[in-house]
Amino acid sequence: MDKTNKVNRTILGVDPGTALMGYAIVRSKGSNLELLVMGVIELKKYKNHYEKLNKIYERVDSIIKEYKPEELAIEAPFFGKNVQSMLKLGRAQGVAMAAALSNGLPIFEYAPKKIKTAITGSGSASKEQVANALRLELQIKDMPEYMDATDALGAAVCHFHQTKLISRMTKSGGNDWKSFIKNNPGRVKE
Repeated sequence: MDKTNKVNRTILGVDPGTALMGYAIVRSKGSNLELLVMGVIELKKYKNHYEKLNKIYERVDSIIKEYKPEELAIEAPFFGKNVQSMLKLGRAQGVAMAAALSNGLPIFEYAPKKIKTAITGSGSASKEQVANALRLELQIKDMPEYMDATDALGAAVCHFHQTKLISRMTKSGGNDWKSFIKNNPGRVKE
């Protein structure tokens, strides 16, 4: 069975960054989701970019070893105007992915708009709206100071919802047009 169809699983969400990198771990039990931990890896104190990348690898690796997630959901880099910032962000993402791969985790990448849509229903939602929707969905009392942590939580929750949807579609007879037509007589005219 494909890991993404497991009912009970643990997901690591990551919001890549070179000043702050957000992370969150959620565990699903059937259709219920619980937050285990979320926080940030503070990288501002490291002046050398390569030292930051090393710290990202070490911390993501240690989080994986401690919580034993089965999947990594990571936010895709946002395409901005500053090429140097994009390059640094891409490297941070790649190092987090390498830590996941070295621990045998499959990686699922989601665009920021996809995450916002999965959490709030709107791809143009603000970070505050996403954080509030997550707070309500997971009944979180104390939200973290940095939005990087809630962005990482958003990636994990988005992945949970996406794979739940795929699993539901597969159980209902497939996710292709032929299955849709078969399962929805009268809705499509041939």
